[in-house]
Amino acid sequence: MQSNILYDDIQLPEKVSDILQHDFWTLSNVKAPMVRTVTNPVKFSAFTSIFITEGECLADINLITYRIKAPALISVAAGDIVLPREVRDDFDASFSVLSSRLRDTLVATIKDLSIFTVIGAHPILELSPDGAESIKRLYRDLEEILAAKSHPYPFETLLFTLSAYFYRHASIQYEKFRQDRPAVYNNRITDRFIRLVQEHFRSERFLDFYAKELGITPKHLSRTVRQQTSTSAVDWITRFVILEAKVMLRSSNLNIQEIAEELHFPSQSFFGKYFKKATGISPKEYRNNFGPMPSKPISEE
Repeated sequence: MQSNILYDDIQLPEKVSDILQHDFWTLSNVKAPMVRTVTNPVKFSAFTSIFITEGECLADINLITYRIKAPALISVAAGDIVLPREVRDDFDASFSVLSSRLRDTLVATIKDLSIFTVIGAHPILELSPDGAESIKRLYRDLEEILAAKSHPYPFETLLFTLSAYFYRHASIQYEKFRQDRPAVYNNRITDRFIRLVQEHFRSERFLDFYAKELGITPKHLSRTVRQQTSTSAVDWITRFVILEAKVMLRSSNLNIQEIAEELHFPSQSFFGKYFKKATGISPKEYRNNFGPMPSKPISEE
């Protein structure tokens, strides 16, 4: 049914999981008060585009902190973890969520896999006035598609509208990242390492695995990552594991034994020691005593 293909609503559904039942979902007029209600890390289940039209915010994306000023476009992949930290009072944004079916079809249609690697490495795109206007036109086109309830080809219309936007506008804006990629080889190693950790941290916590995947020695990898990020490669792995554990302890119904199994620890006891060494408290204490972090507004200058 068409209603399962396109969905447009300025209100959140009763269950956020309902979003994933649609190929395309949008939410407009996301203001600072709504963002400030998000005090825990959020793990995204689908590709999400966030178009910031007004204001400024400070947010963590996969443990890296970004200060983002409008106009800007944030690209969040499935599996990415985001935590808003500061939000200015005049903040305003629009969200678009793509199903895996739509995203995969879009990738197959565009056939330029390298650009998606670039987007993954650069989740924040600062927009020029022309770039911001092109996205506003895209949103208007998408709204027209969503409003045409009797359209015989809603999925195809949506797909090729997004493809046209990519070829006409997005490819140009992201091209600067391909041309101006860090000349230093070490930066590329660090980018690839962090992406690999994001993909494999549940089952791979030893440096040897990542060094082998990158075709370098563990010593070279450790030295390079520390030089580029001021954090050791082992600490990056630990950060991802602990962040995932915190998300599961806060927002899932899994018991601690099940969480340990999900994260491929040999036992609940081993998981508990690992977690306490990194955080100073046990998983049980964290689940019972954790209080939400307040989200502070950015003071106007």
